[in-house]
Amino acid sequence: MHVALNAVHLVLGETGGLEIYARRLITALEESDPSLRLTVYAGPQAVRELRREGWRADLAAVQVDARTRSRAVLAEQTILRGLLRQSSPDLLHNLFNTAPALPGIPQVTTIHDLIYRRVPKTHAGLLGLGLRVLVPLAARRSRRVIAVSEATKADVVRYLGIAPERVDVAQNGPGSPPSADPTPESILRSQLGLGEGPVLLSLSAKRPHKNLERLIEAMPSIDATLVLPGYPTPFEGDLRALVGRLGIADRIRFAGWLEEADVEGLYALAACVVVPSLVEGFGFPALEAMLRGTPVTCSAIPALQEVAGDAAVFFDPFDPLSIARAVNQVLADEELGSRLQAAGKKRAARFTWESAAAATRASYERALTGSLAGGAGIR
Repeated sequence: MHVALNAVHLVLGETGGLEIYARRLITALEESDPSLRLTVYAGPQAVRELRREGWRADLAAVQVDARTRSRAVLAEQTILRGLLRQSSPDLLHNLFNTAPALPGIPQVTTIHDLIYRRVPKTHAGLLGLGLRVLVPLAARRSRRVIAVSEATKADVVRYLGIAPERVDVAQNGPGSPPSADPTPESILRSQLGLGEGPVLLSLSAKRPHKNLERLIEAMPSIDATLVLPGYPTPFEGDLRALVGRLGIADRIRFAGWLEEADVEGLYALAACVVVPSLVEGFGFPALEAMLRGTPVTCSAIPALQEVAGDAAVFFDPFDPLSIARAVNQVLADEELGSRLQAAGKKRAARFTWESAAAATRASYERALTGSLAGGAGIR
């Protein structure tokens, strides 16, 4: 089987969980079946950087002019079809939610989430408009849709009107495994001004669906320091203003972009990781914390419940007092914290990229044979 992988929207360092998905799945597909022939279509920078990561030497990569988001959309809808004719693959797998309207060959599309539909202000302007047009189009024009969780499958069926038997679930493996020695706790506490008390960590993009506003509103009821790493967004100013109005600037750290060693150090010293999202397609932040043995408190939403299972304390993401109660429960109960650490590691081990690759390959087979038997993920 020769599969073309559409990664024209891959921008290294800027596409978050979607980037993790593309990078890890490509490698897992390579390793899962030596007879599977892959050709990756991506921008020049992405091709250069990913080749350095140890892609199989015979893996073909075709560079596509995708220097900007608008160019990537144009390339996907026009240029890609001509490039596919040159290599004649059996199937096109679109990795990033959207797909060519007229691919010329059978195609499968991975839809990671419908956040643009569930929390519209997260994707405003032309980006939001484009998603509202292109994601439903991709679902309709694909023989199979791959959802990264049962929660996303339910959204695809409900909001896009796709028959459930056309949607396969291929749950992600762990996001970013430990890749650097952690910065010592004493250095991090000094660098970030964390003092000697307990530390909370929330690795979330500062965007509306991540619900950091309500987490901040919970902080007056929590005796701890909250660290919010990550690149700035247009919404960060509102979060900083809220911190000022609540008078808790001494307990909130907007840490900016951190080196991997610092992130690993924060996982190690944090009393718990807090994931307050209103909507998630999968739940990488919870899974990464569980993988490292850091206790997790998170929103009681379907995707996070699916990932965390019995390895987290859940709260109502719309209620700051509920968030505070869950966090304080972990801070006050060492036995609970230890149980969450053990349960988290055990639960995280169930999510692998090998399983994701196997489920993805099964979806390819269904797309080419016309089978309607769908796959399912971890319960």
